[in-house]
Amino acid sequence: AGSFKTLAAALGAAGLVDTLKGSGPFTVFAPTDEAFAKLPAGTVESLLKPENKAKLVDILTYHVVAGNVDSAAAMKLTEATALDKKELKLEVKDGALFINKSKVTTADVKCTNGTIHIIDAVLMPPADK
Repeated sequence: AGSFKTLAAALGAAGLVDTLKGSGPFTVFAPTDEAFAKLPAGTVESLLKPENKAKLVDILTYHVVAGNVDSAAAMKLTEATALDKKELKLEVKDGALFINKSKVTTADVKCTNGTIHIIDAVLMPPADK
């Protein structure tokens, strides 16, 4: 769509393109290039390095849940488990859906294998305990 060059590059570096092109269904919370630009300087460049692939995979799979969850269903949830097995917090504030602290700016972009919700910030998974 032109606004997801960073996400596309990250998915390629993480080796997740074929996974997300699979049969699914998946629900993807997709950060825009502007969302990636909000990260501290050098973060994206660092994550794209081969030695940081595991961390990149963890971050990207934290943006995906199994199943086809449209906004109507998502607005009824308080949490969801991402593909990396970590919990996402969902809440509605002033009629808008938030995933953790990221706002869904465009909901229900239909794909052949699920749904994409466009978000305004990159979701950072909680540290492993």
